[in-house]
Amino acid sequence: MKYLETYNHFKSIENYNNEVIDVDADTVMRNYSFESKYRFLLPGGDENKDGYEYTPSDVSDVEYEPDIIQEMLDKTDAEILENLEFRYHTLSPKGQPKAKGIILMFHGFNEKYWIKYLPWAKYLLEKTGKTIVMFPIAFHMNRAPAAWSDTREMYNISQQRKERHPNVICSSLSNVAISTRLHNKPQRFIWSGLQAYYDVIDLVKHIKAGQHPHIEADASIDLFSYSIGSLLSEILMMTNQNGYFSDSQFVSYCGGAVFNRLSPVSKFILDSEANVSLYSYVVEHIESHMKRDKLLAKYLSESYPEGINFRSMLDYKVFTHYREEKFRAMAHRIYAITLASDSIVPAYEVINTLQGSCRDIPIRVDVLDYDYKYKHEDPFPAIKNMEDKVDAAFRQTFDLISDFFR
Repeated sequence: MKYLETYNHFKSIENYNNEVIDVDADTVMRNYSFESKYRFLLPGGDENKDGYEYTPSDVSDVEYEPDIIQEMLDKTDAEILENLEFRYHTLSPKGQPKAKGIILMFHGFNEKYWIKYLPWAKYLLEKTGKTIVMFPIAFHMNRAPAAWSDTREMYNISQQRKERHPNVICSSLSNVAISTRLHNKPQRFIWSGLQAYYDVIDLVKHIKAGQHPHIEADASIDLFSYSIGSLLSEILMMTNQNGYFSDSQFVSYCGGAVFNRLSPVSKFILDSEANVSLYSYVVEHIESHMKRDKLLAKYLSESYPEGINFRSMLDYKVFTHYREEKFRAMAHRIYAITLASDSIVPAYEVINTLQGSCRDIPIRVDVLDYDYKYKHEDPFPAIKNMEDKVDAAFRQTFDLISDFFR
């Protein structure tokens, strides 16, 4: 099937309710339940009870932003059940008892549906024979309350946001939930990122203990990520907790640059006000926040390698030598594909990060440019009159990725 046919087929069958979904004669999708053990990290949680103290006015003259999105639920982050108990997808060859190799797939920022990624997963499965595990980042996909995707509610809140911030750029019903949340409390980026990291580690522990019903305990584990999902993959690879990723290969698509070299202002990602607040917190003032927030200082300290690695991926000029030596040591196991016209994650910033300031880290980075108008958020538009060009670009891209994994 061509890309568009595969996309439409998955759109008609994907769900989280069925434990087993027949995709076609050769492929099966499964849903597995997962419970996060890290609610205590989140604002309002056992360790992070004071996580709601910060507002942008603490570090600037920015007007305080009411947490309208949170008020809809009347719950703290730590009480949002969808983020704590959820299901994740796998795609496997039909008839295979247990997978001997898997690829962990991580998505982009402010994603709500896996449909974009399902044709990618199917192609990788067919080309590599490895089971694809699609694991959602905290407060994304089905880990976010349905209210945050309610078109009418989000449109109304977006209009309110534009009235409150007349100069805001790219505020939309698609990004207003995450923009409001991160504008109000940008530390959520740190805590939800750490929660996602620890959830993935627990999943791998579960597999290594032989407790996964369809994955062998000694299965090889590779990583494929898109956009901000590459930040999670990089932290996993750099930390290499318990040696879980010592032999893993990692492919980054449209991602890989340190956080402060991204340009995430987009109707589909973040609005400009949220971006300023987030940048101020995690880049410009992170040291001062660590001094006043003991919990933040604890989890971003040398006692937590994942925290140091997280910090090294926030600011290009922080822990630069440390970060580059980490990438140098695993250069032969990393491959990145970027797009020439990607304005969100520019190709040269991916090269700056992965190949280092002296361009002497031998990580392969390919820059592709498709024969149609594309954008970071939608590299393969599911549009009939572009079907052949999109299919050709898709196959070119995922043949390169599959060849690296093989």
